[in-house]
Amino acid sequence: MLQHVMVPLDGSGLAEKALPYARQIIEDGGKITLLSAIDVPEYAVSAFYTAGVISENTNHQLMVDQMVPQTYGYLDGISRTLQNAGFQVECTAIIGEAATSIIEKAEETKVDAIVMCTHGRSGFSRWLFGSVTSKVLGGTTCPVFVVPNRDKEDQSNV
Repeated sequence: MLQHVMVPLDGSGLAEKALPYARQIIEDGGKITLLSAIDVPEYAVSAFYTAGVISENTNHQLMVDQMVPQTYGYLDGISRTLQNAGFQVECTAIIGEAATSIIEKAEETKVDAIVMCTHGRSGFSRWLFGSVTSKVLGGTTCPVFVVPNRDKEDQSNV
């Protein structure tokens, strides 16, 4: 059994599907680090897309100041459930690109493994968005347990 695992979460139900697997491979009372990477664009999204979500006047620091507490609120909710099950939990929100943040935090905290779900993108969407899972697999030295997206068929119309 492992003593310390990291579970990267992006706020989606899909990413949270990694949590039961993490609970299965960690010893009783072990430590789970929940990590969310907040990738805040430095430039207004509307500068690149006509239907941008963020106006050109949105301040980068203001976005960070709003997103960090929201992210910790999300992680704290999940943390309570894990703590009630007897695990030690650390919640971390990092401003930065997801794969890089996961790799750096895993090395810094010396986790025994990373447990993460893959979104299962392929083709153009994988090229456009990249694969966080692939980058983590290629960039870390610790084991990575990848939980496949079993709901791919349900997302084909998205």
